[in-house]
Amino acid sequence: MGTKPVLVVHGGAWAIPDEFAERSILGVKNAVKSGFAALEMGGSSMKAVEIAVRALEDDTVFDAGGGAVLNADGYVELDAIIMNGKTLAAGAVSCIRNISNPVIFACSVLEKTPYVMLTGIGANQFAEKLGIPQVPVEELVTDHAKAEWEQYRKYKQTVKSLFNTEL
Repeated sequence: MGTKPVLVVHGGAWAIPDEFAERSILGVKNAVKSGFAALEMGGSSMKAVEIAVRALEDDTVFDAGGGAVLNADGYVELDAIIMNGKTLAAGAVSCIRNISNPVIFACSVLEKTPYVMLTGIGANQFAEKLGIPQVPVEELVTDHAKAEWEQYRKYKQTVKSLFNTEL
């Protein structure tokens, strides 16, 4: 009798605000169901993980893809890594700005290149050569992320004016 596969998904390590709790639970369940469906159809564990992560990246309640926290300049910068547990081969991308599903790009780095990690502007340019779908950077910025970013900027300015110091 074979071992049943297990797929574990989490929606991030943070204190989930009450307003997002139900959506977060539904999003994690959706990601698990999506990835597990790939396994049931004979897909590899790598494909199941990719599909589950894509579901998280596509759900703006999570800090992945659209919905991610903005950097100091007010843009989304995304990272992803995937590893093959059998071969220990890995593919990773970091600081990419206009790709809504960085896990797809990380899989392509693993499967189609001799590299392990690509980062920044060069990674974005390489993604274009690999045919990775790209979106306008503004498309990844949600109203919630923008409001959080504005609040943080005000906080930094307040600290500077009150204490004459930078954060």
